[in-house]
Amino acid sequence: MTTSVKIKETYEVESKLGAFYTGGNVEWHEDKIFCQTATHVNLVDVNSGAVTARIGLVNEDSEAEIDAIHTFTSHGSTIVTSHNSGLLRLWSMDGEMTKMWKYIHIGPIAKLNLKDSVLASGGADGVVRVWDLEHHVCILGLRNCSGVVNLVEFSPDLNSIYASGDDGKIVSHSLPKGEVKQIYSGHYSKVTSLSFHHDEKYFVSGGRDKVLMMWEIGNATALKTIPLYEEIESVIAMPEKFILGDFQSGSGVYVATGGSNGIVRVWDAKNAKEVYVQSNSLVSKSKEEGGLAITKLVPSSDIKSIGVVSAEQNIILHNLETFEVAKQMIGFSDEILDIIFCGQNDSHLAVATNSNDIKIYETSSMNCNILKGHTDIVLALGKAQFNVNYIVSSSKDNTLRLWDISTLKCLAVGHGHTASVGSVSFANSNQFIVSASQDTCLKIWTIDEKNLVCEKTQQAHAKDINGVCVSPNDKLIASCSQDKMVKLWTENLTALGTLKGHRRGVWSVRFSPIDQVLMSSSADCTIKLWSITDLNCIKTIEGHEASVVRADFLSCGLQIISAGADGLLKLFDVKSGECTSTFDEHEARIWALAVDKSEGNLVSGGADSTLIRWKDVTEIKKLERIQEAEQLSLEEQKLQNYIHENNLIKALKLALKLGKPYQVLKIIQGVLKQNDNALTDAIKELRNDHKESLLKCCMDWNTNSRNCQAAQLVLNILINEVQSGEFRPVGLSGSIESALPYTERHFKRVTQMVQDFHFIDYTINCMLPHSKVNK
Repeated sequence: MTTSVKIKETYEVESKLGAFYTGGNVEWHEDKIFCQTATHVNLVDVNSGAVTARIGLVNEDSEAEIDAIHTFTSHGSTIVTSHNSGLLRLWSMDGEMTKMWKYIHIGPIAKLNLKDSVLASGGADGVVRVWDLEHHVCILGLRNCSGVVNLVEFSPDLNSIYASGDDGKIVSHSLPKGEVKQIYSGHYSKVTSLSFHHDEKYFVSGGRDKVLMMWEIGNATALKTIPLYEEIESVIAMPEKFILGDFQSGSGVYVATGGSNGIVRVWDAKNAKEVYVQSNSLVSKSKEEGGLAITKLVPSSDIKSIGVVSAEQNIILHNLETFEVAKQMIGFSDEILDIIFCGQNDSHLAVATNSNDIKIYETSSMNCNILKGHTDIVLALGKAQFNVNYIVSSSKDNTLRLWDISTLKCLAVGHGHTASVGSVSFANSNQFIVSASQDTCLKIWTIDEKNLVCEKTQQAHAKDINGVCVSPNDKLIASCSQDKMVKLWTENLTALGTLKGHRRGVWSVRFSPIDQVLMSSSADCTIKLWSITDLNCIKTIEGHEASVVRADFLSCGLQIISAGADGLLKLFDVKSGECTSTFDEHEARIWALAVDKSEGNLVSGGADSTLIRWKDVTEIKKLERIQEAEQLSLEEQKLQNYIHENNLIKALKLALKLGKPYQVLKIIQGVLKQNDNALTDAIKELRNDHKESLLKCCMDWNTNSRNCQAAQLVLNILINEVQSGEFRPVGLSGSIESALPYTERHFKRVTQMVQDFHFIDYTINCMLPHSKVNK
């Protein structure tokens, strides 16, 4: 049976989904969305959801503090960032910093806006500064705003700049002189957003005073004041002609708004009339939750799509005509606590983060949907075998919930635990669920229409229960706890035995898919394998240097994949207990690990907020090794052919390429036998990288007196080329220093040898007859 099992040797990172937006500015250009984090601006591809580039400083020293980004702006192929150090930095799209200068403001910059080569910055000092990016100088300092300038907009014709501070007044300045053209007074609180109509005659503003105002450019009196009964965070002008559901635009001034209610609404500002209300909002909040649900509306460059940015750092892309959700991207997930594959052929990935919501990703596109229902943080997930679309979740709100991911609906709720439910598991063939809680109890639940019915309850451990699982035949249940114990139970929660041996709390338990073996992983840095029949520990596997948080069987129970608090994934061989591979990609503790049915893909997540997909590349690596061996065999045969044909120049190049110092030495000695200049000519024909390889070979030859002649001759030629500039090796000084002691030793030996030859010659001359010498 085991002969057909393919042993895994290595996994490689297929993709990473990390925190690409943690709050701040968001801009949309063509098919990419620019998202701000504390240290970088990430360019996110709209179609794939992947980060294609990162704009920001690279922290080569882990202990060095990164210069935090306050805000950014972009236009065309230029990005400008404002930093905590008081600097403005200019970047190209490939991430190269082209210019850096001081921004003069007293305090941080709250808002940046870039049009063509003109940059405007609004600071916490109440000053708006206009910069000429061509010469990187400040050409205007405008001081007519009060408080923090959080709104800076250029007019469509770039002849004016509009700014607003904390007093609710919108001040228009002329460009390039900077004179005050008009002050628009009407808002009684901070103005958060301003947008110009396409006819360039009107603009609309919204603010925290829950009022939307329509203005005519140049007229200080508002044409319309529309109460919205919600704090407005973003206002965008709609295109000249658009269709939104059943509504078709006419000749009015249409704008879309988003704010504290979490709903996008479209208004005819001229007639003060609401023409569209979003009915499929994914970010709306109840009044009890509070907070600003929508922080920004981001239109695409062709205004055929709108991005809705929520206060939870989610970006939802809507088609403008139907306003259906085209894609949802999760900017920041905080800590990832649990992961499971679910759906038909593992088409989806359910992720529990440090949130009340469950994120359901499509594995093909990583498009995300959110399951809302729990009132506290979701701690654990489990999937059903009898229905691939069913998952169960447990939470700090002391409840369990059964979900159907095909409809994104909660089917049933289970009440009964008196503390956080930290682990949950479906049976494999029967329709029951086992849950474990911090109330030290195990419960068995059955599914009854809209409720989960508790059938059995058993106080199982003396401390918090960390994990629970059901055996493949549903006859046994295993639980593990902070009390350092693993316990076995029947399907009716009758105690069968206690497994003692761990020195610290036990994090997870798993049954072997083929043997009567139970695996446990613990905070004592070990994994233990237990015999179910006699309740003894049959093997202790060591390898981690920190807590082993999760572990799963692979390859029909012949291998183990484990995740540790040190951020490492390790692959162990069960028979030998040895670690065969270690994967280091996470930067913090790994909390979650999921394996798909084929075992060809893994997903891990943890405290670094990064979801990493791993792909089994064992067969690919084996094929590569076979191809490399075949290619090496061909190259070696070619080398022998060159030597046989006495084509020493080609043989030298190929031997250096293959990294064969002994063959190189033999070829060099063969070249020396031809004539005195043959070696110099041969070395001149070599490429720079071949010469560096030859220099390394010389260092090895030079340590042996038998080969010192060839080494010294080659060194002499290479050093002469360095002096003439024909050869520029990397790390030459270190190579020369390592060669000096051996060279001095060879020089002394040769000098002594010459002296000995002279002495012998003198002795022979003295021994010959004087007459014969004279003759």
